[in-house]
Amino acid sequence: MEDIDTESIDLVITSPPYPIIELWDNLFSKMSPEIKNALDVQDGSLAFELMHQELDKTWVEIYRVLKSGGIACINVGDAVRTIGKEFRLYANHSRILEFCCKLGFSILPEIIWRKPTNAPNKFMGSGMLPPGAYITLEHEFILILRKGGKREFKNATEKLNRQESSYFWEERNIWFSDLWFIKGTSQAMNNETRERSAAFAFDLAYRLINMFSVKGDIVLDPFLGTGTTTLAAMSSGRNSIGYELDSRFEKTINLRIRDLVEFANEYIENRLKRHEKFVQERIAQNKPLKYLNKLHNFPVITKQEVNLIIKKVKTIVFKANNQYDVLYENYV
Repeated sequence: MEDIDTESIDLVITSPPYPIIELWDNLFSKMSPEIKNALDVQDGSLAFELMHQELDKTWVEIYRVLKSGGIACINVGDAVRTIGKEFRLYANHSRILEFCCKLGFSILPEIIWRKPTNAPNKFMGSGMLPPGAYITLEHEFILILRKGGKREFKNATEKLNRQESSYFWEERNIWFSDLWFIKGTSQAMNNETRERSAAFAFDLAYRLINMFSVKGDIVLDPFLGTGTTTLAAMSSGRNSIGYELDSRFEKTINLRIRDLVEFANEYIENRLKRHEKFVQERIAQNKPLKYLNKLHNFPVITKQEVNLIIKKVKTIVFKANNQYDVLYENYV
């Protein structure tokens, strides 16, 4: 990422390949022959550490390119695996936190992403016979890191943009919980790329972008995959930069971007409908709604929501070299 200027990025949202997950063995082995050797001799602890040393290079770059006050959100899951004769958990989230703390990041409260599963054979170990059964992992982590102190909005223009980028009171109560129930995602892609995809849900990226950035900010994803971070940034009025080494994803990403207008506007419309339903329920319960949003003319709970502006995507224009311009219009 040497083409990105130091301290030029406002927010990072990404999900790296997970160390010790068998799906990613070949990828990590190509990065370092030492990793392949560790796997071949069935030394899980060494392979785990060597894989993370490869990821560490990305965290160093993220720290460099983030502005002071910028946030990094890293979605990662722990791994459970038998290597040799040992079955154990490999705590990927802890290893990343430990390294990023040494880099200088401030560790903020994390989110547990609970991913419901109906897999009939999800239980591991000895079934109903103690003590050899194992807890099933059905969650991942969203690590939240900040570079430096709290971001400052110093002039009137910056403060107004922050207000226009606000979210609804009822959204805040859901989004800023440390436990999220969001279904995983499925993408329309061929089997070869599906095997290489660990795509997270659009709702996850959309929430994080609106929680930790303002309109016009630059959002970076160094492990772009199927492009979800970029799609969510475009839907939210943010700029984005994404990197993906696997060229097989290029067609999928571009197709998803070119189909985004309808999807994004339906998503935004549903967001507004949820607020309208909240308002109706609030009124039915004789609870106060003290303020009125200036643009949309609907009731809101707090003064911080008065200047909130939600825009829909008007057009997306392909330029060149996988670059796009997005035009917006007020949703009224």
